Order: sequence, then C-alpha cells, then structure tokens
Amino acid sequence: MQTVTATDVRLPRCVGRILPDVRPLSADGTCLARNVHDRSQPQLINLENVNAMSLRIEDYALIGDCHTAALVGRNGSIDWLCLPRFDSGACFAALLGSEQHGCWIIEPQGEVVATRRRYRGATLILETDFETTTGLVTLIDFMPPRTDEPDLVRIVVGQRGTVAMRSRFILRPDYGSILPWVRQSERGIYAIAGPDSFLLDSPIKMRGEDFTSVGEFEVHAGEQIPFVLMWHPSNQSCPAAIDAAAALQSTIEWWQQWSGRCQYQGPWKEQVLRSLITIKALTYAPTGGIVAAPTTSLPEMPGGVRNWDYRFCWVRDATFTLYSLLNNGYNDEAIAWREWLLRAVAGNPAQLNIMYGLAGERRLPELELDWLPGFENSRPVRIGNAAHRQFQLDVFGELIDSLYVARRTGVAADDNSWRVQLKLLEFLETAWTKPDEGIWEVRGPRRHFTHSKVMAWVAVDRMIRGVEYFHEQGPVERWKALRATIHDEICRRGFDASQNSFVQHYDGPELDASLLMIPLVGFLPASDPRVVGTVAAIQKNLMHNGYVQRYQPNADVDGLPAGEGAFLACTFWLVDNLLLQGKRDEAQAMFERLLALCNDVGLLSEEYDPVARRMLGNFPQAFSHVGLINTASNFCTGRRPAEHRASDEIDR
Repeated sequence: MQTVTATDVRLPRCVGRILPDVRPLSADGTCLARNVHDRSQPQLINLENVNAMSLRIEDYALIGDCHTAALVGRNGSIDWLCLPRFDSGACFAALLGSEQHGCWIIEPQGEVVATRRRYRGATLILETDFETTTGLVTLIDFMPPRTDEPDLVRIVVGQRGTVAMRSRFILRPDYGSILPWVRQSERGIYAIAGPDSFLLDSPIKMRGEDFTSVGEFEVHAGEQIPFVLMWHPSNQSCPAAIDAAAALQSTIEWWQQWSGRCQYQGPWKEQVLRSLITIKALTYAPTGGIVAAPTTSLPEMPGGVRNWDYRFCWVRDATFTLYSLLNNGYNDEAIAWREWLLRAVAGNPAQLNIMYGLAGERRLPELELDWLPGFENSRPVRIGNAAHRQFQLDVFGELIDSLYVARRTGVAADDNSWRVQLKLLEFLETAWTKPDEGIWEVRGPRRHFTHSKVMAWVAVDRMIRGVEYFHEQGPVERWKALRATIHDEICRRGFDASQNSFVQHYDGPELDASLLMIPLVGFLPASDPRVVGTVAAIQKNLMHNGYVQRYQPNADVDGLPAGEGAFLACTFWLVDNLLLQGKRDEAQAMFERLLALCNDVGLLSEEYDPVARRMLGNFPQAFSHVGLINTASNFCTGRRPAEHRASDEIDR
C-alpha cells in the first residue's frame, strides 16, 4: 500500500505567550493546582489579548485508538486531545485558543528548512519529517489500540546528521481551564487534576519553565527517543510502562490487518481506504457508535458563531455509514453500528433524539466555554449540543432505512428490530404532518421542510418493503395509502412550478441541497423532469466556485447570522445525481475536484471555503469521508449505493 503523497511546506509556529506575572515552576518541577478562573491568583493568560494558533484546519492530522483521538499539527504540536473518550474534557485545547490552553510540541530547536508528513501505509501512524541545516529527524505519532487506559506514543527518530530537539509539554485539563499539580517522578513527569492523572514517561529529563515541562536533547542518525503519555483515573495507581518500539510494531500490525479486509477494487482506492481508516478511527469501540468528528467548535466561517460540538453520534448518518462499511467488507463494524442504533433509540418514539452520546446518552446539554477565544477568535466555544432535543422527521426515515439496508445487504435481522420499527412508524403515522427543525438543525421556527417529508415517506416505504420482501407482519395496505398521501402532498406543496424545482420548505421559494436526496432515496427517479429541474436549479443557485452550499442563509429560517462554506457532503450528493442522470464525465470531474480538497494526509473537514481555499468546520468529518467512499463506489461496477438505495429490486 502506498503512502499519501506529502509536500514540502514552511512551518508556521504557535505564537501564544505567557504573561510576565506568571510564577515559574519550583526547582523540583512541582506547582500547586490553580484554576484560571480564580482571580485572586496571578493569571495564566490574558484571554482578551491571546494570540491565536497560526495553523489552519488542513494543517492537522489525526491519530487515535478507537476510543478517542488527537490532532497533530504539521509543526509537531498536539493541539487537541480529549481523554479518556472523544467527549471527555480536552487536556490539550490549543486548537481553540493558544498553546497556553494546552499542547505538546516536539520540534527542532533550530530553523526548520522543510517538513513532510504521511501516514505509514494503510495505518493511522503519523510520520513527520523535519529537515534542518544539521540533519533530518522523523517524529512518529500514534495511539496503540486500547486494551485498558489510553496511551499516546511519540518517537523521535534520527535519520541524518544530528538535530537539537525540544519537547514542550503544556498540560491543561478541562479544556485549558485547569493548571494541574505537576511533579517529577522516577518515570518522568506526573500530573494530577481532579479525576485525571497523567504520566509523561521518557528518558529525557524535563524541567519546569513558566508552567511548562521542557526537555532539550539531541538525536543522532539511527537513534530513537521515545515519549509515552499515559492517562489513568486519579484514584487508581499508575499503569505499567510500555515499550514504545513494541507498541509501534503491534499498532502497525493491527491497522494493516484491519485495512487488509478492504474489498474496494475501483479507482481512487488509496483515498477510499484512507477514508475508511478515518471512519474506523472515529468509532467508539466499546459501543460501536461513530462520532461525527473528534472536535468541537471549529467554525463554519472564521470569526462566526456557527461553532458546534460534533463529538456525538447522529442517527442521520446511519444509512450512509452502513453502505460505506458493508460495501467494502466491514460487516463487523456495520453490525456494531446497527446494534448501537437499536440500543440508543429504544424507548418512546416521541422521545427519539437526532443524536446520542457515545454509549447512547440522551442528555447532551450545551455550554459555552468563555475562557477559550476559539479557533481564529471564533466565539463561542461550545460543548454539548442543544440540537439533540430537536424534532426532526428525517431521522425516522434514516433509522428505518438503515435497518432495511443492513438486512437487504445480508446482515441477519435482529429479533427486536421489527418491533422497534413498528413503534416508530406508529408514531410517524400522525407525526409526519407536523413541522420540524429539519436536516440542518435550524434554530429558527419549525417549518414543513420538504426533505423531512421525503424522509417520512422513506420510513413508510421501507416498512412496506419489509413486509413484501422479508414477509414481516404489518398493516401494509394502510401503509401504502399513507405512502401515497405523503408523496402527493410533497409533490403539491414542496414543488414550485415557476422554478421547476422542489423547494426547501412548503409554500416558499428557497432552494436546499438536501433536495438532492429525492432521487437517491427512490422518491422519484433521476430522469423525472421535476428532479432534473431541481438538480439544475441547485447547480445554478447553490453552487459557487464548483462546490454546493446547503442553502442561502436566511435568519428567518435558521435563526443564525450568515456565514459558512460549501458543504462537502452536498457536493458529493450532486455527483451522485449526475451519475444517475448519465452525466459521467461531468460527475467525475466534480468528484476529482472534491478529492483534491483532501489535505496532504487524505483528510476532509465538514466544509470548504473555495474563495480562501481552506477547510472549515469540524475535522476530520465522518459525513464527508462517508460521502467520498459511497460516491467512489457509485462509479464502480457492482453494488452502487445511489442505485441500490433508490431501487425497488431486492438482492437475491
């Protein structure tokens, strides 16, 4: 397997600085814990004058252990890490502020001439080369697959010459708000803050300097110097040391074995496999839940307020994700995702969430962290997500469709699955007439969104197919009448003849990229003149500089000020529509333009600014990578997700 091509770039540096009134660590490396909110003590940083990090979203790479993940900048700085889970408080939060909100930098002490980075083959092991005037070193970053508590391993490898290096370890638990108690131990630096304990195990001697643990060393050609960060609950003993070299080898083997199961055989295999690895990395192994992204509050436009926490599992992603896994040989992950769904949604259908926590938690209260200035001063920084309690009709369709897709593609039926679906549809038979917040989780008034109604139709349609194809029991004639009623209403109230297009919500003129789902879910064929007109209208009005926006921002609809980039998943949907219309050359050109947006290690964010040519939104984004996988499959022979989902034919 080839590695992702790397490019030479000049290194930006973190520019945040400590104020001069901050006291240094004592000679033995200890300090008393102090919360930055305690105004009676000298303050760690001046939040109003803090300098933002100079890296862009695309300058980061992902490492993880299928329980949590870290973002590593191309400058050797880990600027985001939540321990022990994706949704835990970040101990490194410089991504949303400055280095004084927590980061861990390993870098050459002298000038860096160039840097190159890549993943080692089909793994999640990151290798970053730093070339200096005196030599070349490689920084290897990875997290071994979890067996107990999390470990993060960094190995500095001398490749040529001699390079003077520096490690700066700035630990700030609870999203940069807590200054931990730090002391030297026989194994390195030990830190504790409330429920969290950390051990930085390394042969390099560290010293305290301005509330930072600093270690300086030289690395020669052929030499390897390890650093291991270990977390454990503060009421438990420190875990045993691990051998960094052995952990590296076992992690290589684990990822190679997993990647070796990939059955994708079409073009763009390297990009597809990297996307599958990313989806695996965003999976919370204990439950099978898949987070939308490992980050919170990366803005949809720098300086804007559309900053949301994506470290949760969206029901809406279910069908797309199942296709991406099942079509490429990852049945175990698909089954685990389906089982997570069934556990999470169990209960009263009226209380169905649109998203859940990693283990199916329902309460995800939204808070603002006022001590963090945000990525490029994009406030507020939020944790939790208030949209979890919204009423969104489309999730009923996605949930029932995902269970249907799993069964249709050979996953054995769950004993309770049909009973759950019956309850969901019983509720939906009356609830489908209600307005909702829609797929984009608007924070304005509820409306009759066309996409929501289409997905209500999908729910009924898939239940009918369950009776016809799988011989389940249900009032199929009543459901057929309901399906026809919903279809008729959508075509009457959701279609604007003057524009020859379906519209965002009933009785309004606005367009919406979610309407691209109409042929993809089988509501109407791609050749229907109303679908052709809708696709053309979206291309004309929502496509800018080659990429599709979700909709034209309107505060009366979404309740938020304007400001966001092109939504990558929507552009993948447009490619799928063009393929269904037989416009393969146009579709391929657009798809390859999307592939070119991947950063140097193959990762995509949620959105893209085609004017500033930069990534926006949380990163890496599962929805974008699932779109890449499924759209690539649509170009191949065999099962194509777009055709498969829309077809009335059952696999035999």
